[in-house]
Formats: sequence, structure tokens, C-alpha cells
Amino acid sequence: MSVVVRFYFALAVCMLLLAGLAPSSARAQGQARVVQFTGIVATGDSLLGVPGATIFVPKAGRGTATNAYGYFSIPVLTGDSIIIRSLGYRNQYVVIPADYQRDSYSIIVTLREDATVLPEVRIFPYSTEKAFKEAFLALRLPKEKGTSAAENLNEDILRRIFNNAPVTSMGNYRQTMQMQQIEQQRRMGLGPSLQSNNPLLNPFSWLQLIKQVKDGEFKKKEGEDY
Repeated sequence: MSVVVRFYFALAVCMLLLAGLAPSSARAQGQARVVQFTGIVATGDSLLGVPGATIFVPKAGRGTATNAYGYFSIPVLTGDSIIIRSLGYRNQYVVIPADYQRDSYSIIVTLREDATVLPEVRIFPYSTEKAFKEAFLALRLPKEKGTSAAENLNEDILRRIFNNAPVTSMGNYRQTMQMQQIEQQRRMGLGPSLQSNNPLLNPFSWLQLIKQVKDGEFKKKEGEDY
């Protein structure tokens, strides 16, 4: 084997070795890996699943929400800091270890209630119940005549609204459904039609007339004046 061939052979072997060591060396330097982050978000007292809780990754700007049973699943990177929050509960923080080597990371998160004390709300500015009753009894309501409510319920205004208001979408839908039902009944012979409304075009009316003639229902009876 010549020297040149040996040189190129050794160079190829070195390149293969370097290519094989590249992923491990990059991973050793702390390159982030994709990890499937799954878990259940539950309450701290009863361990019931919390539906609609958000799992948010601020660094990536994306997240997901739990289903009806409190379960979630989202791909994250090693080293990510994740915020889990829900209305009425304190926020929980989860950090995926930077040197985590597995492909999945599962956890059960228990949320604690975040009690918020609201300030006192006074509906009426009266110090005692007696003062409120006195003010209520002394209240004078405006007369109905001349108010906007009375003007809106005027008979002439209501009649103009009824005559000029267009048919609503619900009215059009109801009329269309009624017409379809009448048309279906007409096709089945149960609804009103030209033949059923005009006895001269109705064969059943002719059969009834012939039967009445045969039975003598149209013969003049004694003692009766037609």
C-alpha cells in the first residue's frame, strides 16, 4: 500500500471517529433535549383533577391546558421553567433538570387554594336599619305618565312597530318549516290540495255521491217540503 493511500485511509478513519463523537460531545456540553412533559393537576385537599388549568412555558411562549380529568401533555426542553396556574389557586412552578436524560418527565401537581379577602361592600349608605326604613318610606317615585317607559308602551307606537318591523330570522325559519310540513303532507295525501279542496275533482267525493244516490238519500220524502 502506497503512502498516499495510507494517508487518505487514516484521514477517513479520523473523520468517522470525529463524526461519532460529535453528538456525545455536544450533549456533554449541555445541549437542550426534547422531553415529553406529562402529569395531572389536582387539588391539594381531595386530589381531584383540576380541568382547564394552564401549563405555560414562558421561555418558549406556548403552553397547553388540562382536560376534564386534570391530565396534560406537552413537549418541553431540558432546563425549561414551567408555570402551572388555575383561577382560585396559587401558581406552581416546575423546572425540568438541565441534565435530564430520559425522554419523558411525569409529575403530579397539587394546587393550593388562594384565598382572597374582599373589602366590605355597603349597598346603602345608612348606618342603621332604622335609617334605611325611614329613607325608603320617604322615597317618592315618579309618576308613570310622561316617563320614557310609558311613551315606549304607547298603543300607536306599538302598532307602527308591528306593521313596519321586518320578519325576523326565527319567523322566516318557522314559516319555512311549516311550508315544508304542509308540502310533505300534501304529497302523502293527508294535507290540503287542489283535489281535496274541490269536491268535483275528488274521486272520493264522487264515490260518496253515487252511494248516496243508490241509498235514496236524495228522494223526496212524504211530509217534507224542500
